[in-house]
Amino acid sequence: MSEQPSRPDDQPRWLTQAELETWQQFALMMHKLPIALEAQLQRDAGLSYVEYYVLAGLSDQPGQRMRMSDLAVLTNAELSRLSHMISRLERRGFVRREPDPTNGRYTLSILTEAGRAHLAEAAPGHVACVRDLVFDVLDPAELDSLRTAAEKISARIDRREQ
Repeated sequence: MSEQPSRPDDQPRWLTQAELETWQQFALMMHKLPIALEAQLQRDAGLSYVEYYVLAGLSDQPGQRMRMSDLAVLTNAELSRLSHMISRLERRGFVRREPDPTNGRYTLSILTEAGRAHLAEAAPGHVACVRDLVFDVLDPAELDSLRTAAEKISARIDRREQ
């Protein structure tokens, strides 16, 4: 990736017409896609988009448990917001919390059997929705381009956050 050359007049580098149209479509997709996925999950599983990813994230971990702080990073949620969400999932019997036996300063969130069962019921519909909205409309070359673009953008964001 090349760095932007400095311009003597220090003026903004405005988007070209093609860049503007691409940005507008990309921004619109970033807005619409989570809303569509949330609607499907709410309708079919009674879960928010983030709740689904909390359950899925826990299901992928050894022992189906994670420290709350790590789960907050995984789901890109503030710890206080995540704590409220975990409380809601606890009331539904999908997760439970307990102190981390290796370090009592941390709390573990643990996927319960009921949570695993609910996730197993929700996953096929969610995957079908993702497939319908994203994968079925792109050919293999477009999927490769989308993945490459997402990796590059994520890496740039990660570098800026350091």
